[in-house]
Amino acid sequence: MKEEVREQVINCLLKNKDIFAWTPQDLEGIGPGVIIHHLNLDPTIRPVKQKKRHFRPEKDKIIQGEVNKLLTAGHIREIQFPEWLSNVVLVPKPGEKWRMCIDFRDLNNACLKDYYPLPRIDQLVDSTSGCELLSMMDAL
Repeated sequence: MKEEVREQVINCLLKNKDIFAWTPQDLEGIGPGVIIHHLNLDPTIRPVKQKKRHFRPEKDKIIQGEVNKLLTAGHIREIQFPEWLSNVVLVPKPGEKWRMCIDFRDLNNACLKDYYPLPRIDQLVDSTSGCELLSMMDAL
């Protein structure tokens, strides 16, 4: 990227920094009065409770910190008797950081399949042809 374009992008981001989420608390959700999503699960599949994975103390601390952030922000809530139980997976990020993910493979397998195709990666890549800039966004 040319230095001039880089400066323009940075200036634009700084000028509009109030529209970006910098912490989990900044991520405003859509209220349940507007829309509620339900998973379309196959009723013949029994819920799966994955066996608890154990982590080293330093990873446990990372997981607990991420969970606390999400609880504080109101994005998740504690439940006592879940029908489905999926484990946390820590994925390394650049800079010796970790991304907390959830292993939803069992739940995904129980979801009824949609009958419309997802975009193919080659079509997505081709659609960027001729574009001057390509940007990616990542969660916190």
